[in-house]
Amino acid sequence: MAKLVTKTYADALFQLAVEEGRVDELYSEVVSLVDILNSNPELAKIMAHPSVDKNEKIDMIKTIFSGRVSGEVCGLLNQIVVNNRYEEIDGILASFIDSVKEYKKIGVAYVDTPLALSDVQKEHIEQKLLDTTDYVKMEMNYSVDEKLIGGMKIRIGDRVVDSSISTKLNELAKELRRIQLNTK
Repeated sequence: MAKLVTKTYADALFQLAVEEGRVDELYSEVVSLVDILNSNPELAKIMAHPSVDKNEKIDMIKTIFSGRVSGEVCGLLNQIVVNNRYEEIDGILASFIDSVKEYKKIGVAYVDTPLALSDVQKEHIEQKLLDTTDYVKMEMNYSVDEKLIGGMKIRIGDRVVDSSISTKLNELAKELRRIQLNTK
């Protein structure tokens, strides 16, 4: 249910951005808004608190964001407050950002390797992903996971390519267990 709510609000803002030709502008505002909200956890507590009146929350939004973000983004924030959905704000804004990235053909990749990669290796992986996908740009996120032993794990959205040695060893162990079960 929560995922449907976040997608509905995010899609409404995204469709408006596309229709009005303001995708980049609203994207910038939403990214800035995420930074503001992340750096002010007190604001989130007040906005999510049930004993604070909705009208007070809406006045706070106007005071804080009027003149700093567009009417569309302020309107989105107002609707979220009016409909008691503030606890979903992070998901809504993240979903909007994801929609814009897909629209602009920007892929977001998470690459796990057992050792840190050199810049040349990172460039090679990024270029390989660009060559094998429809994306025109990649946002690369690298992390070290020593448990992989060797190889790498790449995740783009809900797609995962796992060529790690630890996964291959686990698959081999499963096959061996199945063989042992079948021989008894």
